[in-house]
Parts: sequence; structure tokens; C-alpha cells
Amino acid sequence: MPVEIDLRYVARLARLELGEDEIATLAPQLAQILEHAGRIAAVATEHVPPTASPLPRVNVWRDDEPEPPLPVDEALRNAPDREGDRFRVPRIVEGG
Repeated sequence: MPVEIDLRYVARLARLELGEDEIATLAPQLAQILEHAGRIAAVATEHVPPTASPLPRVNVWRDDEPEPPLPVDEALRNAPDREGDRFRVPRIVEGG
């Protein structure tokens, strides 16, 4: 079985020790993966330009226009701890 040979080879390259039961389980799965990859490789793509995304990329960001800041109470609304108009965080510097 050629897939079993491929599986043993890949396992050796990956430094994996597979038992006979694992090979028996994984060989049909690898055969299915390789069959699917073969179908994908058969698709004619000579005239398709390389791309990182099949969808056109559009900048959806808003213009960078200055806006008034959030009120302090709204900005600190979800703060776990607060001291006046600032976040209160645990001290992380040892010593003094």
C-alpha cells in the first residue's frame, strides 16, 4: 500500500513513532487527504493571478478625524479598580 509507505516516511521525518494500529487508522485518512489534494492540484489556475485573499480588499477604516475625548467616567466605566480619574493597577516594582 503506497499510502502506508508515505505515512511511515512522513512519520520518520517528523520523528514520530507510530504503532501498527496507528498506521492502520491513519493510512486511510492520509489517502483521503492526498486524493483531495490531487483534485485541487488538477484545477486549472494558469490564468488566475496569485492573491492572498479571494475577495477584493477594501479599506473599511473611517477617516482619521479628531473627535472630543470620552468623558473620564465613561472611559473608566469597566475599570476593575480606579483611583480618581485614573486606572489603579497593582504595583509591579519590588523594593522602594
